[in-house]
Amino acid sequence: MNHTTSAAAPQRAAAPTPGAGRSGFPRHSVLAVLVCWLLVVFDGYDLIVYGTVQASLISDTGWGLTKATAGTIGSMAFVGMMIGAVFAGRMSDTWGRRRTIVGCAVVFSVFTILCAFAPNAPVFGVLRLLAGIGLGGLVPSANALVAELVPEKWRSTIATLMMSGVPIGGSIAALVGIPLIPAFGWPVMFLVAVLALVVVVPLGLRYLPETLPSGQPGSGTREPVGFGSLLRAPFAGASVLFAIATLVTLFAWYGLGTWLPNLMQLAGYNLGSALTFALALNLGAVAGSVLTAWAGTRFGPIPTAIAAAAVAATALVVLVSGPPVAVVYLMLVLAGVGTHGTQCLIIAAVASHYPAHLRGTALGWALGVGRIGAVAAPQAGGLLLAAGLGVNSNFLAFAGAAAAAAVLLAAIGTKIKKSTAVGVSNV
Repeated sequence: MNHTTSAAAPQRAAAPTPGAGRSGFPRHSVLAVLVCWLLVVFDGYDLIVYGTVQASLISDTGWGLTKATAGTIGSMAFVGMMIGAVFAGRMSDTWGRRRTIVGCAVVFSVFTILCAFAPNAPVFGVLRLLAGIGLGGLVPSANALVAELVPEKWRSTIATLMMSGVPIGGSIAALVGIPLIPAFGWPVMFLVAVLALVVVVPLGLRYLPETLPSGQPGSGTREPVGFGSLLRAPFAGASVLFAIATLVTLFAWYGLGTWLPNLMQLAGYNLGSALTFALALNLGAVAGSVLTAWAGTRFGPIPTAIAAAAVAATALVVLVSGPPVAVVYLMLVLAGVGTHGTQCLIIAAVASHYPAHLRGTALGWALGVGRIGAVAAPQAGGLLLAAGLGVNSNFLAFAGAAAAAAVLLAAIGTKIKKSTAVGVSNV
C-alpha cells in the first residue's frame, strides 16, 4: 500500500536533495545516513541501559529505591524524550536538520555521562530527564534528514533499516552489562556516552549536510509549518491515529526494554540469564528491522505493521503460560520482531506520507505523543509488580498494547484507502 503525496503538497526540501537521483546513492549521502544510524544506536542503548542497572540501583546504591520508585526513575528519561521529540522535530523543519541533530547529540551525551556521578536518586532522575530531551530529538530529526538524502523509492526501506540501530544499541547494552556491571558497578554503563561525544558528534559535524528552513529564497513559496498544519485537513485524521498507534507501540516496546531483565530475575533467573533474555528481545528486533524493511516495501508499511503488532501480542500472551526456556527465548525474539518492527514501519509510513516541509514536525509529533507510552510503561510495570500482580501482569499489559496497535493501524490503513479513492493520497 504505497501512497504518494498529492500535487497540492509537493515533496519539497528547501535545499537540494542529495539523494534525489533514481540510481544509486551519492557517497556523501551514504556517510550521512551512517552517522544518523550511529546516533540511533545510542537511542537503543539508552532503552536497555536503565534495565541493565535497575536491580543494582535498587540493591547497591543505598538510595532507598523500591520497584515502584525505580519505575518512576525509569520514566524520567522518557519524559525528556517526549519533550525532545516534539520540539526537535519542529526545530529541524525551521532551523535545519544538522544543527538540531548535533545539538541533541551533545545534550544527550553530556547528561548521560553525568548520570554515572549522580549522588542520589533525585539528581539521577533529573539527569536522565535532561539526557532524554537530547535523545528524544535525535530520532525524528535524523529520520527527517535521511528521508531527504535517499531516492524516494528507497525511502521506506532505508527508514526501517536505519531503525535497526535501536535494537543493536540495546543488544550492546545487554552484552556489555553482563561482564561490566559485576566488575565495575553500574556507573560504567553510562560512561559509554563518552563515545557519542568524542566520536559521533565530530562525525556529524563533518558529514551531515545542513538543510535550510522551508520557504526560504529559492523554494518559490513559503509553506505553512508547525503542529497546526498537522491537525488540519487533509492531515488531521492520520496525524491523530499515527500518534496514538505510536503511543501504544512504544508502551509495549519500552515497557519490555525497561522491565524485562528485572521480570526474568523475579521469575527465578540470575542476572546473567536475565540479560540474555533482554539480548534475545533485541536480536529479534534487529532481525525484525531487516524483515519488516523487506516486507514493508513488498506489501506496504501499514499492512506489514498490522501483522507485526499481531505477532508481538501473540508472543507475549504465550509467555504468560510459562513455557519451556527454549520457547521463552523464541517468544522474546518474536516480541522483538513485532514491537520494534511495528514502530519502524510507523516511522517509515510517516516519513513517506507527509510533504518535506512537514516531515520533521510530523515525525516529532508522532514520536513525541508516542513517548507518553514510553513514559507510562516503566511506571505501569512497577505499579503492577508493587500491587502484587506478578510478572505475568506486565506481559499481559504489553500484549494488550500491541493488540491495540494492530487495531489502530488497521484504522489508518482504512482511512488511507478511502482517501486514495477520492484522490487525496497525502494523509
